Amino acid sequence: MAKIKISETVLRDAHQSLVATRMKTEEMSPILETLDKVGYHSLEVWGGATFDACLRFLNEDPWERLRLIRKHVKHTKLQMLLRGQNLLGYKHYSDDVVSEFVKKAIANGIDIIRIFDALNDARNLETALKTTKKEGGHAQAAISYTISPAHNTEHYLKVAKQMVDMGADSICVKDMSGILTPYYAFELITMLKKTVKVPIQLHTHYTSGIASMTYLKAIEAGVDVVDCAISPMALGTSQPPTEPLVATLQRTQYDTGLSLEVLNQIADHFRPIRDKYLETKQLDPKVLGVDVNALVYQVPGGMLSNLVSQLKMQNAVDKYEEVLKEVPRVREDLGFPPLVTPMSQMVGTQAVFNVVLGERYKMVPKEIKAYVRGEYGRPTVEIKEEIRRKIIGNEDVIVCRPADLIPSQLETIKNEMKEYFEQEEDVLSYALFPQVALEYFKYRQAKKYQIDSSCADKEQKTYPV
Repeated sequence: MAKIKISETVLRDAHQSLVATRMKTEEMSPILETLDKVGYHSLEVWGGATFDACLRFLNEDPWERLRLIRKHVKHTKLQMLLRGQNLLGYKHYSDDVVSEFVKKAIANGIDIIRIFDALNDARNLETALKTTKKEGGHAQAAISYTISPAHNTEHYLKVAKQMVDMGADSICVKDMSGILTPYYAFELITMLKKTVKVPIQLHTHYTSGIASMTYLKAIEAGVDVVDCAISPMALGTSQPPTEPLVATLQRTQYDTGLSLEVLNQIADHFRPIRDKYLETKQLDPKVLGVDVNALVYQVPGGMLSNLVSQLKMQNAVDKYEEVLKEVPRVREDLGFPPLVTPMSQMVGTQAVFNVVLGERYKMVPKEIKAYVRGEYGRPTVEIKEEIRRKIIGNEDVIVCRPADLIPSQLETIKNEMKEYFEQEEDVLSYALFPQVALEYFKYRQAKKYQIDSSCADKEQKTYPV
């Protein structure tokens, strides 16, 4: 049995899950070279919500962050999370934008790209996966794990085979809700190892309190790599802690070979950062506990907090339990989509509308209508005609790959933002988040050319904290 490898998430998913992706580059940079000494399989450093948060909240260039990390991390592979045809945004982009983004991500230092689609529609991975391989990167295709009558072992094996046939270098089981139970993990990993001949990685969250047990059973079943977070930024809605797993596997056939002494140095760096987040209330102690609602309703931790926020805005916090019960009903209506970005936000919003307005589907967000029209891809289960008609009436449903209907966008985008162009990567920042990128470009320009320091300060205050 091969030694277990660990991907460390502290520079991406750990702080995305605990503090809404607010960790600054300056908080990361002093520990990068120590992280590089550990011997991790990879460091997850980019993608997910980090790109948006850098521009929107931190006044940072996400590309510059990546380049700085690559400069200091010379021996460990750098990994990112990509939402397939959605890239790092919330809608589908044209193939030329997707290809260019992947090229630039690899050119700036990314080695491994974990590519997933919220619906497990393999067609939405195709362009990103092919470009990753063409550019010399490792293309890891991720299965979005969920529970429903349609999401059984047979379904997941079928998806994995599709991904490998497309050229995936490895497969990740991505359990964003923390609902993969230990004994089912053993069954699923065992069958995946028999079905496909590429490495299998497992990603989960501690939300429901079962994640470390799930990892142990997956390890016994032959999983190759697991995702962990250094202890000060672990647990709760984050990943299982790195050090306890390393200690548990020492002097066994699964021994990671990682040094607890070096890991302790890393923990010492992040401990005061975590304390600062708690003190400033960026880190809510509530997200560090066990939430059994994740197991009952298959709702990710981040989605739970979003539901509370939406209900507060509607002065309807008393309807929280009712909304939680409505989420599975909406999900069933919509063909059992996995509750991962952007589907988790969409299903949650629809559940809130259904409960607060007292009538199901009286109001339907445009994103839900687009989803029902097939613009996000193919649902696992076909949406019932009654629900479809209620949401989109007699409109047609597309059956082709959604991006086939999107014309090339790159040249148009270049022309739109040419006034602020400083590097080729700026075009992609603007493509993903036009308004947010524009505000950042103005701030950067004011700062660079010292147009008026008060103007720069004013610009900075436009970003919420």
